Amino acid sequence: MVNVDTARTHSTAADTSGSAAGGTDPHRTRIALIGTGGRSEMYIRAIYGQHADVADLVALSDVNQGRVEFYQGLIKDLGGPGPVASFEPAKLTEFIQANGIERVIVTTPDYTHADYIVEVLEAGADVVVEKPLTIDVEGCRRITNAVAETGRNVVVTFNYRYSPRNTALKEIIQNGVIGKVTSIDFTWVLDTVHGADYFRRWHREKKNSGGLLIHKASHHFDLVNWWINDVPERVFASGGLRFYGDKNAAERGLGARPERGTVDGLARDPFRLDMREDERLKALYYDNEKFDGYLRDQDVFTEGITIEDNLALVVDYQGGPTLSYSLNAHSPWEGYRVSVNGTEGRAELEVVERAAVQFSTDKKTVVDPSATPIEEEDAVRRNGERLVVQRHWEAAYEVPIVNGEGGHGGGDNLLLSDLFNGPGVDPLGRPSGYIDGLRSVSVGIAGNHSLDTGLPVRISELGLGVDLSRGQA
Repeated sequence: MVNVDTARTHSTAADTSGSAAGGTDPHRTRIALIGTGGRSEMYIRAIYGQHADVADLVALSDVNQGRVEFYQGLIKDLGGPGPVASFEPAKLTEFIQANGIERVIVTTPDYTHADYIVEVLEAGADVVVEKPLTIDVEGCRRITNAVAETGRNVVVTFNYRYSPRNTALKEIIQNGVIGKVTSIDFTWVLDTVHGADYFRRWHREKKNSGGLLIHKASHHFDLVNWWINDVPERVFASGGLRFYGDKNAAERGLGARPERGTVDGLARDPFRLDMREDERLKALYYDNEKFDGYLRDQDVFTEGITIEDNLALVVDYQGGPTLSYSLNAHSPWEGYRVSVNGTEGRAELEVVERAAVQFSTDKKTVVDPSATPIEEEDAVRRNGERLVVQRHWEAAYEVPIVNGEGGHGGGDNLLLSDLFNGPGVDPLGRPSGYIDGLRSVSVGIAGNHSLDTGLPVRISELGLGVDLSRGQA
């Protein structure tokens, strides 16, 4: 396998030939997208769909030419007038300045975010970046400095804010229904399909993803920050790799394991991913391994995994509340439970995104049930969501949740509308910027420091380059 760092540095991507999507309409924002993995599809479909009137996809870029060509094919299927331009990631600044690029969408691996964000800002364009903003203190400082020096804009896409169930909880808290928040208990469980997937991809190495405390939980920490409108102050963390990995497999007597899942002659295995069984994974990753050697289907019980699969944190907030958070990545069901205690009552949100992983089924297993709703249920646990509020000395009542069309209960479409049309007046404050991104990753960064030292960590002592309470350097 080619090392991810090497593959991301030495590009084999396309030349700058091709036509811009839709020409040079001055009313449409000129956009380049860098990183043509799975996350880029949402943006490409939006640009050639509902937001074609305001967005112009000028170019794609990736170190893997095969993945660029995959999305050129999708653009054609979506009715694009022709292939868009493409360029090597190493020529990002040159392309931005030569082609009047106004905004760059960054959907590359987490550890590359800071490099690309800083380069885009200094080249004169704004940034839309997938969470997390970055993975370490150095990345935070560099982004903070670049924003201050250039005055340009960075948007971090926290689509969970837009999910109707999460906005319903925000409204309850913001409207003072349960009084002043005193504590939050938040449990998130990833099942043995979705959770396992982080241990077979590039995420499995902490140097690439920052671990699940940053790659995955930055979403969750942002939700808490936003729900209670407060700033994290101190973090104490505990956790480890207790289920996946070669040592845990040996301890449980699992025997020898293949290094990857896409191999002929292997027996059926609930943890095996054969990319040939999924048309999209095969076309996007398996067929393009020859360009960079990236393996999307590594076995979850092999050596080389450096991230944790069980995590627990205590987070103190500047305004007084305490967050108790836990994450498990090998649960038999997927979803989350959050309870918010206040001076006048309590709100409880329970979400079941996949009630059971049933390996005996013949149908294709959906990796991420939060993005693609499914119907795997059992007699005891059912997919669904429920928000219950109970004020002191009163009976509990259920708050109705109205979902829309699309991923995350219609939240993805709302996020995309804000991105491409500009956010309007939003009393819930869902649009997020780089300060929100910093506040979310600060918890994970402090958590990783706490895991290393065994001690609580004050976020203000990390030296992120900005006062998170004020959003100023």
